Amino acid sequence: MKLAILGNGRIRRLAGMTFILGCLYACGHSANGAGEAQVEEENDEAVRLLQGVWIDEDSEVPFLKVKGDSIYFATQVNVPLHFRVKNDTLVTYGAEPVEYPIRELQEHSFRFYTAMGDLLSLRKLENDTLPFGTVVAPRDTLLREVLRKDSVIEFQGNRYRGYAYINSTSIKVVRPVMTEEGIFVDNVYYDNVIHICVYQGTRRLFGKDIRKEMLSEMVPEDFLRSSILSDMEFVGVDSRGYHYLATLCVPDASSCYNVMVDVSTAGELSYQIRLQ
Repeated sequence: MKLAILGNGRIRRLAGMTFILGCLYACGHSANGAGEAQVEEENDEAVRLLQGVWIDEDSEVPFLKVKGDSIYFATQVNVPLHFRVKNDTLVTYGAEPVEYPIRELQEHSFRFYTAMGDLLSLRKLENDTLPFGTVVAPRDTLLREVLRKDSVIEFQGNRYRGYAYINSTSIKVVRPVMTEEGIFVDNVYYDNVIHICVYQGTRRLFGKDIRKEMLSEMVPEDFLRSSILSDMEFVGVDSRGYHYLATLCVPDASSCYNVMVDVSTAGELSYQIRLQ
């Protein structure tokens, strides 16, 4: 038989394969008996066989652990994925469903096609006590001390000091990525809230917490959803007020937006895109 390998919703490749595990099929018949359709059935036996820790057959590096209806991958930042086995296809449910056709599944052998169309061969370990399943955020975004930044700007003979306090939060930002092996995983990061304030001497002129949602009219919705508010710089003072430059970036990527945060002398905020 031939199965379509689906990755990120797109057909990747067609591959003929022999499925060693006995798969369950059911045929649905139309009321008049004129047609038949294959009905997807959940393969409980396959789920049972998948339980445990699997290593790459060639490198013997731990690759994934299956526990219950979740798959844990051997990386530090991805979250476990819920999965099902439908007929002879492994389906993971992250940001979007991804299908991986299974070529072979036995008690200690698991071979399936990745989203890139490559055949991946895994072997089950007898010992399943490896530390899978602990989500660890990047070192620079979780449980760190508050990062304080400040700058002094002179305007019309007065000195203004602007502060930015970058605070880590527990707000998760999930970013779907494909690994080198061709597996789609959901990496998790943690967003920031940045407190900005401006002083003239000891007199506080303004203070406000800035969250990325406040910049939603300046950046596309899909970018905002997958980005974090990563930086803030105090960049200017003029007759209109005080000016900060906010940076929104997608974690582990080169995609960023720079947004001017303008504060009027009355404390009102406005935003505009800062072009590179």
